[in-house]
Amino acid sequence: MAETLVLASASPSRRMLMENAGLFFQAVAAQIDERAFEDSIAHRSFGPGELALELALQKALEVSNRFPKALVIGCDQTMSLGQRVFHKPADRHEASSTLRTLRGNVHRLNSAVVLVQEGREVWRHLSTADLAMRDFSDAFLELYLERCGDSVMKSVGCYQLEGIGIQLFDSIAGDYFTILGLPLLPLLGQLRALGELDA
Repeated sequence: MAETLVLASASPSRRMLMENAGLFFQAVAAQIDERAFEDSIAHRSFGPGELALELALQKALEVSNRFPKALVIGCDQTMSLGQRVFHKPADRHEASSTLRTLRGNVHRLNSAVVLVQEGREVWRHLSTADLAMRDFSDAFLELYLERCGDSVMKSVGCYQLEGIGIQLFDSIAGDYFTILGLPLLPLLGQLRALGELDA
C-alpha cells in the first residue's frame, strides 16, 4: 500500500466526488502550464482522448516528484468535436462562437485518469461521454448568454449541466462521473486491485 493517496488536482468537483466516495486523500494542485505542454507536443498529433491522458499523466508525474511515496491520481478532461479540441472561452464573444459551433452537433467529453507512484505510471483509463446539443435559435443563445453572465466562461463547453445549461441538449450518453471529469468507477476498481481499498 502507498503511504498516502494524493489527487493531483485543484478541482472542487473532483475533490467532492472522491470525498463522497469515502476516500482518504490529499489534494495538491499540479504545477504545469497545460497550454504550453499542449504546444510542446503538437507535433505528435495526439487525438483528444490521448491528449487528455497525456495531460493527466503530466499532472500526476509533477506531483509525484514532490510526493514520491504517494500513489498519485492525475486527471484531465478534453472536450472535442471530431478532432478539434476546445478550450475555455476568454470572453462572451468567444463563448457565443463555441456554442454556435457545437449546436446541432454531438461533441465528446474525454475524461482521463492516471495513477503514478515513484515517478512511474502504473495505470491509465479513458472514459468518454457524447453530448448532443440541440439546434437552438440565435434568440435562445442570446438569452442563455445573458442569463449565464460571466459563468459561461468557467467551463470549456460554456455550460453547467446542473443549471440552465441542460436546456442546450437533446440527449447525453455517458456517466455522471465522466461528465464531471473523473471516471470514478474504474478508478475505485483499480484502487481495490492495488490493495488501496477494501475489496
